[in-house]
Amino acid sequence: MEIFWRAMEQINWYTGLSPTAFFTILASMIFVFQMVSSMFVSPEEFNKPPTVPVSSSNSANSNLFVNDTVADASQSVQVGRLTEQQLRAYDGSDPNKPLLMAIKGQIYDVSSGRTFYGPGSPYSMFVGKDASRALALLSFKPEDINGNLEGLNEEELVILQDWEYKFMEKYVKVGELVSEEALNERSENGHQSTDTNREEEPNKDQ
Repeated sequence: MEIFWRAMEQINWYTGLSPTAFFTILASMIFVFQMVSSMFVSPEEFNKPPTVPVSSSNSANSNLFVNDTVADASQSVQVGRLTEQQLRAYDGSDPNKPLLMAIKGQIYDVSSGRTFYGPGSPYSMFVGKDASRALALLSFKPEDINGNLEGLNEEELVILQDWEYKFMEKYVKVGELVSEEALNERSENGHQSTDTNREEEPNKDQ
């Protein structure tokens, strides 16, 4: 009993709080942490160290979400290079289009997780966007849902890497994000190449 009262005195000395207030605040912090963590992934899965997947999409052992299924690559359509503006068209507003989401510039088809990513679902705000920053920060704030990694610390980058590994295991990669400038440059180069080949065709017949 003496040890208990000494501990209470130490708490009051170091924190300036009564033991009751200290334990109330501590319990509240633990509760809030568990609530936020559970919105993204179970505590067991969150604490699992990142592992590089053996296959890109068909790992039957992935447990990112409890009732989710591993995506079938044969059912996913490759979209190639998309700009952020073009990616927004795959946010679930058009039922005829797949649900696409990007992490670190890589686009994944998350249609098999419609329960989590479809309209009105817990993660629907991430679809049609690069959600790298939000995942790294475990944030639902609209201003964090983007691909900007500037200012992230090492721990947050590790969390993001863990998310990327999970998506590589769970979903099919169908494209990559590019800037408007890069897409226009590629398109112009393609036209120039086609025009050059057309000019050379008559010379081949001579």
